[in-house]
Parts: sequence; structure tokens; C-alpha cells
Amino acid sequence: MAMAKSTVTVTGNLTAHDRQILAAVNGVASSLSLVGSGFIVLCYLLFKELRKFSFKLVFYLAVSDMLCSFFSIIGDPSQGFFCYAQGYTTHFFCVASFLWTTTIAFTLHRTVVRHKTDVEDLESMFHLYVWGTSLVMTVLRSIGNGHGHLGVWCWSQRGQTGKASTEDVFVVHFITFYVPLWGAILFNGFTYFQVIRMLNNATRMAVGMSERGYQLDSRVDSMKALNRWGYYPLILIGSWAFGTINRIHDFIEPGHQIFWLSFLDVGMAALMGLFNSIAYGLNSSVRRAIYERLDLVLAREAQKMVPWLIENQRPAAGKRTSFLENPRPTLATYFHH
Repeated sequence: MAMAKSTVTVTGNLTAHDRQILAAVNGVASSLSLVGSGFIVLCYLLFKELRKFSFKLVFYLAVSDMLCSFFSIIGDPSQGFFCYAQGYTTHFFCVASFLWTTTIAFTLHRTVVRHKTDVEDLESMFHLYVWGTSLVMTVLRSIGNGHGHLGVWCWSQRGQTGKASTEDVFVVHFITFYVPLWGAILFNGFTYFQVIRMLNNATRMAVGMSERGYQLDSRVDSMKALNRWGYYPLILIGSWAFGTINRIHDFIEPGHQIFWLSFLDVGMAALMGLFNSIAYGLNSSVRRAIYERLDLVLAREAQKMVPWLIENQRPAAGKRTSFLENPRPTLATYFHH
């Protein structure tokens, strides 16, 4: 993790040691997210049976999380090109990440609640919406701003000449990041609420019209799906609630950061990719594909091993054996004739 000597100073009331701890937490948590999202990307590329439209959206989400985590690992680089690259790329891919979650929620709602089958035709619109909005938010953040250090990462702020006030930095950052973030959280929460209510009603109707044994199985399967979907909006809330509180606190009391709040802010935000990979990626289809591939590999290896074991258990040509020399029967004893 690159950290220049010029950055190891006191920022607000955070000491150099505090900043090093936050940078380390960011690096570890971002690495976990990078591994988790990278695993989902690898599964999509390896298993053709996963390349359905629904999981394709999860793949795009994982790519955004992976790149967001990768650039976050850079941490707190020295001022210059790397500060620009780290700050703006992290902003771009983090915004893209939670926007992809809205496309997943929209697809589920359109399929389950509205009974539409045209969601695959909307893929190009999804790309335009996600990447276009992320680009606009990133460009708006950069207009009239230089680069500098705000917290652990590089964020937009003016240089020493004509330096922007803390209020200006807060407003720009809040509009270009936290407004679309909480808009996505509200949209996902409302959408999944409608989907869950729809499926609950459908499940109750099915239970009333079916036999008792089927009722229990249907009820259990539906509740598993409902419980899983109910967690999706909580991922963004858990990942960014502390960051939102920290930004508001910085606005109210600039230069008086709270270390434990910054710690939770950095750690939870950097774990978003890991949370998404577990909730969206490690579903029953992915687990089934992994188990089937492992079964094939193990079966193939077993077929290779059995002839090798038989061959190695055969006595050498011309060598006389007896039960005294080899009292226990082996595989060769049964396959020799």
C-alpha cells in the first residue's frame, strides 16, 4: 500500500498512527472484497450454466465491486496522478456497484410483480443507466475541484489557491455519492417489499389449494427466498450507514474526526464487495455448479487412480509370492485372474 511521507501527518485530530490504522483496515477489508467479487467473476467465466441474464447482472455487480476494491487498496497515495486515479476510479466503480443492485431489484420486480418477460431486452438500457450515471456523478465531482486528502482516500477539494470550504466539499461529495446511494437504498427497499408481499400472497394461495405435504415444502422454499431477498437492501445500509454519519459529523464539526466512527466507516464501506458476493453470488445455482464440477473432477481422478493402484499391487514378473510373504489380500488378489 503506497503511502507517501507527506501524508503521514495529523489530519484534523487524527494522528499519523490513526491514519495508518485506517489505511491498514481499508487494505485488509478491500482485499477480502476483491477476493469475494473476483470469485464470482471467475465462476461466471468458468461455468456456462450460470450465464443466464439474472446472473449476468450479478456478474456486472461483481466486476464493479472488484474494481472498486482494487483501486481502494491503493489507500492514501501521494498527491499527483495516483491521487486523481485512486479518488475518481473508486468513486466511479462504487457508484456503479450500488446502481447495479437497483437493476437486479428492478428485474426481479418486473418479473415477479408485473409478470413481464422482456427484461433481457433492457440490458443495453441498464448499461447506459449504470455507467452513464456513474460517469456523470464522477465528472460533477471533478468540476472546479483539484485533488487532495480527505480522510483515508483522495477526495475532491480545491488546491491551496482559492481553496474550497469544507461546506463546498461536503455538498459536492454528498450530491455526487450519498444522494444516489440512499436513492438506491430506498428504491431497493421499496421494490423488495413489493416482491416479498407478492410472493407471500402467492404462497398462501398455493398452500390453500395444494396437499399438506406439498404445502410444507413450498412454504419452506418460499421463506428461504424471502429471507434472502430481505437482506439485500440491508447490505448497502450496513456498508454505508457509518460513512453517512461520519460525513454529516464532519460537516457539523469540521476538523474533529472521531476515530472509532472513521474506523467503522472505512471498514464497513470496504467490505461492501464481500457482502455483495456472498448475498448475490453464492446462491444455490453457483453452489450446484461448483459441486457438480468437483464431482466430475473427483470422479475423473478416481478413474485414473484405480488402474494405478491395481498396477502397483501386481507382483513383479517371475517373482513367487505366498500368503506368508503377503498375508493380507490386496486388490491384485481379486483382479489377477
